[in-house]
Amino acid sequence: MTADRDLVYATVGGTRLMVDIHHAPAAGAPVVLYLHGGGWTRGDRRGEAARRQAPLAEHGVTVVSVDYHLAPEAVFPQQVHDVKGAVRWLRANGARLGLETGRLGVWGASAGAYLASLLALSPGDAELEGTVGGHLDQSSAVQAVVHWFGQADLAATAARSELEAKLLPFHFEADFLGGADPAGHSLLTRVSASAPPFLIAHGDRDRIVPPGEGRALHDALVRAGAKSSFVLLGGAGHEDPAFDGPVNLATTAAWLRAVLA
Repeated sequence: MTADRDLVYATVGGTRLMVDIHHAPAAGAPVVLYLHGGGWTRGDRRGEAARRQAPLAEHGVTVVSVDYHLAPEAVFPQQVHDVKGAVRWLRANGARLGLETGRLGVWGASAGAYLASLLALSPGDAELEGTVGGHLDQSSAVQAVVHWFGQADLAATAARSELEAKLLPFHFEADFLGGADPAGHSLLTRVSASAPPFLIAHGDRDRIVPPGEGRALHDALVRAGAKSSFVLLGGAGHEDPAFDGPVNLATTAAWLRAVLA
C-alpha cells in the first residue's frame, strides 16, 4: 500500500492545512475522508494512521486523512469550513491524484464524527460552507457517512449533573463553540430524507459520549426516511481498540464499498 503525505489543501491565516492519502491497492477504489477525534482541541491527521487509516485502505477504500483547526484558537464554524474545503479540494484534484471523487464518503471518530456528520447534513448551508481553499465551483456534498462514537446533540451533552460536570467538564464543547449556546448545535435538527446513508457505531460501555447519542442520531435519520445502520459494540468504551479490530474495519470498508459503488 502506498501513501501520499503532507499535501496542502488550504492555507488559512498562515497555517497550512494538510491531508495524507492512504491508497487502496486497486485503482478506482472508493474514497473516504477521515476526521480525527480529540475533543476539537487536540489530535491530528496522523494519530490513528497505523492502526486505523492504513488498515482500512488495505480493505479496498482509499482514506484521505484531514487536518482541521483546533479549539480554542479557532472556534465553530471554522472547523466545518476547513473540512468542507478539503472535500472541494479533493474533487478539484481527484483526476491529478488518480482518485475517483464523484462519490465521496466521510468518516469521523468522536469529535471528528460530529464534524463529519454536520458536513454531510449541511449541503448548501452558506454559513457552514466557507471559502477555505477555494474551489467554490466544486461540491462539498458527500454520499456516505461513518460516524464512530460521536456526539449528536451538544445541548444534551452540556446537560450534565454537578457530579458529571466535575468528572467530565463541558470545556471541550465550550471551547469548540466559543461560548455559544449549545442548544443550536444538534445534528438531530438537521436530518432529512435527503441525508446520505449513515453507518453509526458506538460502544455500549462508552462513558465519554454515551451510546444513546449514536442511537438518537440513528433513530432521527430513520424517522426522517434516510438510511442508517447502527452497530453497538459490546464491552467497548470510547476509542476502544475493538473499533480498530479486523472484523470492525472489514465491515466498515465493505459498507463504504457498497454505498459508494
